[in-house]
Amino acid sequence: MIWRAGGALAVLAILAVFPLAVTNAAVTTIAVDTLIFAAVAVAWNIFSGYSGYVSLGHALFFGGGAYTVGIAGRAWHSTGDAVFALLPLAGAVAAGLAVVTGVFALRVRRHTFVVITIAFFFIAQITASNLTVTGGSSGILAPSPNWDAATFNNPFYYLALALLVAATGASWLIRGSRFGLQLRAIRDDEDRAAGLGVRAMPVKLAAYVISAILTGMAGGLWFYFIGQALPQFAFDPLFDLSVVVMAFFGGLGTISGPLLGALVIEPAQQYLTLQYTNEYLSEILLGVLFLLVLIGLPRGVIPTGAEKIASLRARRTRPAAGAAPPGEAPAGATPGGAAVREAKP
Repeated sequence: MIWRAGGALAVLAILAVFPLAVTNAAVTTIAVDTLIFAAVAVAWNIFSGYSGYVSLGHALFFGGGAYTVGIAGRAWHSTGDAVFALLPLAGAVAAGLAVVTGVFALRVRRHTFVVITIAFFFIAQITASNLTVTGGSSGILAPSPNWDAATFNNPFYYLALALLVAATGASWLIRGSRFGLQLRAIRDDEDRAAGLGVRAMPVKLAAYVISAILTGMAGGLWFYFIGQALPQFAFDPLFDLSVVVMAFFGGLGTISGPLLGALVIEPAQQYLTLQYTNEYLSEILLGVLFLLVLIGLPRGVIPTGAEKIASLRARRTRPAAGAAPPGEAPAGATPGGAAVREAKP
């Protein structure tokens, strides 16, 4: 626990000083995107990783949060730091969407649930493309904050970092709680968990709503940072694929796995997008990486690494064949310590 706490504090300290040490705008832009996706990956894992219900429709909450901030900011003429005050509203709208969709989607089991979540976010994408309030296919623009160009990304960076810390803290608290134990029991065997007294539907819905709140707030922050929300990007199927890959790469159902996956995959994907003119190359490589992770590391980097370390420790501490356990004399040894050799015939 001491090593884990020290490692977490070290990572947090590095992330806190990063924008102060690195002033390149392109690098800090990638850093903001990475923190936003890390927060979403951790939030997604709170529901899908702990319950075993893989959602491919979290873009519904992400895009819903983005459009909420855009519509509310335009209606209330919010600018500058005042737009950040709309993020809780984005989370509340995402929570409402989660309740409405979750009541129907969570009545079915895992494979059907995946299909239903995909259908929900496609419905949201089509709806946003045809409503006047969302700007239709032209989308909606965010207000441009009048900040210093040299430190323009810093407010977004630190707010994304705060959201990531909140999501990680929530994940840690839930995993160690009775609520988290109920979620993992549902993941292992839902019927048996119900037989032991777990009320599966309320537990799943609560985790779904918590995950949606954090995802909606991340979507609102992303909208303000990008400056525009278009239906095909706010409700993007590749968004869900990216989040799933991050969680599986680091370790599904762990606390730090989705965080590690986001910190590795999102910068790599952004770098490939900037380096190569083929806009589909990063998506192709993302799909290849997903297949490699599922085949080579089905449990993810962190669980597999932990198993390897535990195996090495067990080998080192395991007594050699024929050796006596600590505190006991070897077989055939005299009390004085001299071994009695078997007499030859």
